[in-house]
Amino acid sequence: MRKSDLHYDLPPERIAQEPSARREQCRLMVLDRDLRTLQHKMFTDLPDLLRPGDLLVLNRSRVVPARFDALRQTGGRIGGLFVREESPGIWQVLLQGKGRLRQGDRLTLGEGRWRMDLLDRRERGLWQVRVEPAEPAATILDAIGRMPLPPYIHRKADDARVSHDRDWYQTVYAREPGSVAAPTAGLHFTEALLEQVRGRGVGLAWVTLHVGLGTFQPVEVEDLDAHPMHSEYYELPSETAEKVNAARKQGRRVIAVGTTSVRVLESCCDAAGRLAAATGWTDIFIYPPYRFRCVDALITNFHLPGSTLLALVFALAGREFVLDAYGEAVRREYRFFSYGDAMLIM
Repeated sequence: MRKSDLHYDLPPERIAQEPSARREQCRLMVLDRDLRTLQHKMFTDLPDLLRPGDLLVLNRSRVVPARFDALRQTGGRIGGLFVREESPGIWQVLLQGKGRLRQGDRLTLGEGRWRMDLLDRRERGLWQVRVEPAEPAATILDAIGRMPLPPYIHRKADDARVSHDRDWYQTVYAREPGSVAAPTAGLHFTEALLEQVRGRGVGLAWVTLHVGLGTFQPVEVEDLDAHPMHSEYYELPSETAEKVNAARKQGRRVIAVGTTSVRVLESCCDAAGRLAAATGWTDIFIYPPYRFRCVDALITNFHLPGSTLLALVFALAGREFVLDAYGEAVRREYRFFSYGDAMLIM
């Protein structure tokens, strides 16, 4: 597959700048990849589209307020993005600001409450830094950070929506802090809707994948075989492995909520589609003609042109079918990307 195969035309006004007034009151496009049909529903219709015995697998990673401002000793302001915590007090961050940053420079955070020493420059603006006092990254960022909204969601400093983004850009079931972008397919669920799903006899299972920069890095090479995926940390609990294995053995559907859940499941299964509990780092890149071994269906959002996420959806449902569906979504004025509408691929 080529980078040019991931292109489609999207009018800028179709990019959602905020979620629906109520999480579950978004639109849901339903694709049947065998019959090559699509339906237009609401996300509240999801329980009726599921079968008793289906198993939903959801990513419970929690987005940290990863954007922050640091100050030079001269008073200059540096914009930062937390990427991950390597060990207590040692972070990877992206830093941007006027003037050259040098190894050994010291910045301050939170009006001087914390110090940040620049240890090692990495590629593409990444730095390894030491933060002192060495409190957990989630604790520090909760005090000083802002939600790491993607660049296509526009906010000014005085935008009243900024105060809502900490709730909007977080799933209701998020538990484990570590993501720098939301697993957006899960944003449409409410506790009440999850209860309706359970009431249909549908099981729930949990994984964790901390969404990093690699998931949203655009493909920059023409041949997708040459695209380097950054690794992301995941956890697949034994209980989830047992539930998925039982569902597959009994012929019940395994439905991933979001591409992040897909990546965990497909990273951890063997050739027969059987899972074992695992933790680690995955750089799996799924694109045609990938053959899915574990996942039967997918709940997802509408993805950016040129993205690895769109390539994953192509692998599941077929490029031409998905592009036809995206074209229909544009014509019917669906809302795209993180705060936008959803798709269910059966």
